[in-house]
Amino acid sequence: MDFELNEDQRAFQETARQFAQDVMAPKAAEWDAKQIFPKDVLRQAGELGFMGLYTPQSEGGIDLSRLDSAIILEELAAACPSTAAYISIHNMALNMVARYGSEQVRGTFCPGLTTGELLASYCLTEPNAGSDAGNLKTRAVRDGEVYRLTGSKAFISGAGDSDVLVVMARTGTEGPKGISAFAIPADAPGISYGKKEEKMGWNSQPTRAINFDEVAVPVANRLGEEGQGFAIAMEGLDGGRINIATCSIGAAQVCLQFALSHVSEREQFGQRIAEFQNTQFKLADMLTELVAARQMVRMAAFKLDSNHPEKTAYCAMAKRFATDVGFEVCNQALQLHGGYGYIREYPVERFLRDSRVHQILEGTNEIMRVILSRRILMEGMTEMLR
Repeated sequence: MDFELNEDQRAFQETARQFAQDVMAPKAAEWDAKQIFPKDVLRQAGELGFMGLYTPQSEGGIDLSRLDSAIILEELAAACPSTAAYISIHNMALNMVARYGSEQVRGTFCPGLTTGELLASYCLTEPNAGSDAGNLKTRAVRDGEVYRLTGSKAFISGAGDSDVLVVMARTGTEGPKGISAFAIPADAPGISYGKKEEKMGWNSQPTRAINFDEVAVPVANRLGEEGQGFAIAMEGLDGGRINIATCSIGAAQVCLQFALSHVSEREQFGQRIAEFQNTQFKLADMLTELVAARQMVRMAAFKLDSNHPEKTAYCAMAKRFATDVGFEVCNQALQLHGGYGYIREYPVERFLRDSRVHQILEGTNEIMRVILSRRILMEGMTEMLR
């Protein structure tokens, strides 16, 4: 069992770190303050392959493992968790198109999506179907060679600015087995967008509701078979949970570095803050929990890559633990800054705001506990308990 990164992984890490430091970090505060969606930077990320991380090479991606992708996303999140998270969502939606789309759909969308010339949004959540995604109401009724899609989606990242929507809609009976997935041009007739949401964080990516009014979707644009949509969505969410977890790790890592620098320089009561034992213990705990969370995320990514039978449980554990730890490390870093941490001149408050939503999306952390408790009580999970 080797916990060291191999030569290729270190190269990926260094490339992502340089891009994050040189291109993303200098502008991240401005994107947050002015609510700028940095499409030009996303295209630059596409030039490095970051917009098609685990998409097959046959469709224009670089076909990395989920572990390798997590290493890259962690570095990007250390510059801007909001933009890194959007990149992860785009990758999740693109991967569904690349793996389940028809040849026609793949040829239409994948070349632009993998380069970042086109951007994707993942459309699962609805106003009354957040955690209960299997109960979604958006409906697609087949009418010859098209489906007529009607309904609404909520809290959609990139909506109004993206080019391709991966939409989950009901084509059959109630429950998860009645859901299908579709790839739809974002400007198709009958699609309209709500106002740009004013959010606590994640301000470098727009969030809007989407309304569908009898949108004609060619049957060829269905992803997978009819009724397979919920399984496709849940498969995507396993990886999405790793992505969001690793974004929390990136935010926590840089906040710990900011805190260490601050307490090493600032003095109170005639000595550096770093010399107080309380500060030293706090830093030790922050580092310990950060390292534990990172290893759990990377283990879950490995389990997903190897198609382990309990991969969903490992992804749920990693998402719950890493997003809780990530937010708490950011919070403690702000505390160590004192009043300065609450001022926007110091970046820790932005990382705190951006990391908070990670405990909610891709399945709330309460839902992660539901997933895990069901596995424990129904299946025993004996392999994981050893």
